Amino acid sequence: MRNGLVLFTSDRGITPAALAKAGEERGFDSIYVPEHTHIPVKRTAAHPGTGDETLPDDRYLRTLDPWISLATAAAVTTRIRLATAVALPVESDPITLAKQVATLDHLSGGRVTIGAGFGWNTDELEDHHVPPGRRRTVLKEYVEAMRALWTQEEASYDGEFVSFGPSWAYPKPAQPHVPLVIGAGGGPKTFRWIAEHADGWMTTPTQQDVLGNIKALKKAWAEAGRDGQPEIHVLIAFKPDPADLAAWAEAGCTDLIWGVPDKSEDEVLASLDRMAGRLGLSPAG
Repeated sequence: MRNGLVLFTSDRGITPAALAKAGEERGFDSIYVPEHTHIPVKRTAAHPGTGDETLPDDRYLRTLDPWISLATAAAVTTRIRLATAVALPVESDPITLAKQVATLDHLSGGRVTIGAGFGWNTDELEDHHVPPGRRRTVLKEYVEAMRALWTQEEASYDGEFVSFGPSWAYPKPAQPHVPLVIGAGGGPKTFRWIAEHADGWMTTPTQQDVLGNIKALKKAWAEAGRDGQPEIHVLIAFKPDPADLAAWAEAGCTDLIWGVPDKSEDEVLASLDRMAGRLGLSPAG
């Protein structure tokens, strides 16, 4: 299993570039950053963790732009993968977002993984004119349209929420296929969506029964006629038992995501040293 780091970025504490550089030096495989364009003050959407409109902390108000954050990380690294946990593609213009992702993948030498969410904050989505009840359909069209722009010489798309005529769009991503992993609570509806449109699943911090859900995802994957196996990124929100890690690996987990706090650089680097030691990672190079 690969080992990644997730930083809930904010305008304080360690920067994404400093974390990516330090993570690469210590043998970590990837860095993940989140996305919220803004947080409406008045909301009705319940946060998945608190169960109501309150937020766990104020970092949601202070989140950095994910693609600019990852671009700064790309500039100071050569190997570590650049990922989101999670981005909200439907809150951007799909043509512009396709350009941003393709440019980042091109300049980084093919290191981008998109971890995307459907969006729990429906009030935030509505400010972007995304009907909450249709957000899965909107994301499907965005993904299809962006993939057309990434892979076709003259790309076009005609959907309900995205539509454009034959167009040229360069650069193309360095990767033939930019991986898309969906971060959402496990369930039949989500797993069908992943099996039809994505490359894997990312657990949420509150996810229960990881093994059972991996089995359900693989069943949906096979029923959709997909070849190979889905990527499975497990977000570590508690101190895992070594037996859990072994069982997840046996079940097909591809990535573990370890959280780091948005604290000072010195504090985070000391934490990374301890974490790398526990995981038995070898310095890059």
